Amino acid sequence: MREVYLDYSATTPVKKEVLDAMIPFFTEEYGNPSSLYKKGRYAKAAISDARKKIADLIGATDREIIFTSGGTEADNWAVKGVAYGNKHKGNHIITTKTEHHALLHTCEHLAESGFEITYLDVDQYGMIKLEDLKKAINEKTILVSIIFANNEIGTIQPIKEIGELTKNHGVLFHTDAVQALGNTEINVKDMNIDLLSMSSHKIYGPKGIGALYINKKVKLPNYIHGGAQEYQKRAGTENVPGVIGFGKAAELAKENMEAHIKKLTELRKYFIDKIFEKIDTVSLNGHPDKRLPGNINMTFSYVEGETMLLYLDVQGISASSGSACSSSSFEASHVLKAIGIPLENALSSIRFTVGDFTTKEDLDYVIETIVTIVNKYRKISPYYNTKKG
Repeated sequence: MREVYLDYSATTPVKKEVLDAMIPFFTEEYGNPSSLYKKGRYAKAAISDARKKIADLIGATDREIIFTSGGTEADNWAVKGVAYGNKHKGNHIITTKTEHHALLHTCEHLAESGFEITYLDVDQYGMIKLEDLKKAINEKTILVSIIFANNEIGTIQPIKEIGELTKNHGVLFHTDAVQALGNTEINVKDMNIDLLSMSSHKIYGPKGIGALYINKKVKLPNYIHGGAQEYQKRAGTENVPGVIGFGKAAELAKENMEAHIKKLTELRKYFIDKIFEKIDTVSLNGHPDKRLPGNINMTFSYVEGETMLLYLDVQGISASSGSACSSSSFEASHVLKAIGIPLENALSSIRFTVGDFTTKEDLDYVIETIVTIVNKYRKISPYYNTKKG
């Protein structure tokens, strides 16, 4: 049986070059970066090199990159840090209804602590309206946090325009760029981004390591207290192999960006075109053009998403019902609800994401399998047969 992995938005495999870069730091070069002897100095230098590679990927300086355990921690630190560090200035935070749960649940926590949260609506493609954002900003607003590219439907927000708007109003701007990193060009200075969350395992690096970009002009309270690591902002012995892997993955992402985007965009178009050609009553969720190159979120009406995912798994195909953090739950996605997808269609939606190791032959196999599933279950669907007359 063929095995096809189409859930690159959930996680990516570690590339060989990344693993090769990491291995010495598990064995020969195991020194603590805080130590003064040779092994420690070597580890510290390697971390500095990795930090610079990650900074280069987003147009930052190396001292603006602080390592975290992943994107969730980076989101938490950015939002809570701004909230608690600026509560003397105001208590209002603006975000959207389609954020990742790491952001939404953080805002829910802050609301319980007396902060006022505004959740912006989005249109049918998942895009915010800049005019809505402008109207929402008031004298108490201290932060705007809007996801760069949606983890479920792939829609890319007008980040540069948002950054310009927040800058003009003197409000800090944070974006969760976990999905966008390596999949679209990012320049934090040009886009007026003050804080940006990243995660290694979305760009063919290891899990358990991420980073928060903090503009040098932004002062955040320390997130973890203890030693002097991470410029005294986040204490704790560094995850050296993870940092090295993240740095190598960032280096490869920067080198291969153009070819990577081109390949994934072509595969995405091929998959979508074939599905529309072979199956009726199917729709694409998210923006048709302003979306991540590898993201394909589709609704297969009259077929339950849970049923399709289980059948695909039996056939060796890995896909998702939406966010990996909630893919074990088959409740309707909050993102699909927000863009106006009816409940029955939201429950019939599947997210496929292609990546660097995906081939057209893989997609042909998946497409034929989907056709078989849809035909099988629509034959026994009273709703579909009624529609067909």
